[in-house]
Amino acid sequence: MFLLQIDSTIQDTAATAVVDAANKAQELRFMDLLVKGGWVMIPLAILFFLGLVIFVERYLTIRKASAKKSANLMSQVRQSILTGKLDSAMALCRNSNTPLGRMLQKGLLRIGRPIKEIEGAIENVGKLEVSKLEKNISILGIVAGIAPMLGFVGTISGVIRIFYNISLSDNISIGIISGGLYEKMITSASGLMIGIFAYVGYHILNIMVDRVILRLETDAVEFIDLLEEPGR
Repeated sequence: MFLLQIDSTIQDTAATAVVDAANKAQELRFMDLLVKGGWVMIPLAILFFLGLVIFVERYLTIRKASAKKSANLMSQVRQSILTGKLDSAMALCRNSNTPLGRMLQKGLLRIGRPIKEIEGAIENVGKLEVSKLEKNISILGIVAGIAPMLGFVGTISGVIRIFYNISLSDNISIGIISGGLYEKMITSASGLMIGIFAYVGYHILNIMVDRVILRLETDAVEFIDLLEEPGR
């Protein structure tokens, strides 16, 4: 019985030790990890918020340009032109406040001039509108490239510091090396996550812009064809 009690006590002690270790592991919070990353986490945080602000702002802007209201604009303008109500078509384009509306409005202002001139005016406005949609998207590409490299620089500088301290103290301890190393790897992990976010966001926005461009080109061709119809 005495031996059984000792064995039971040992098992309880081991279980308690495991629970304590698990609790300590749980106490390693996400914010604590970020703080342990060091000074490199500051520029990484700036890059993250910069990328987030640009992505949200561009996403909402491009989404507005491809909204259903813009999609229905061409059919409404077409109906107004066919009925001879050019003022109504101009009002529709002006009130839409969309890239397509500004393109069609420029074309309507040129009605009566050669088709080539109207087509050139629409094309120029279209290029300007596309450049507005693409504004700051390239910054996301820059963030996607810089963030992982910056995180890697933080890790390398931390590893150099660890081995420098070991050379001074002449104390090679796995605990010291692994403890310092996992803290410095935080910068690499953070940089990679920010880079992935920026990379995905960059391509999502470019895909959305390409869809808007295709829509603008399709409607511009339809508008020119409408002006070239017999009787116009």
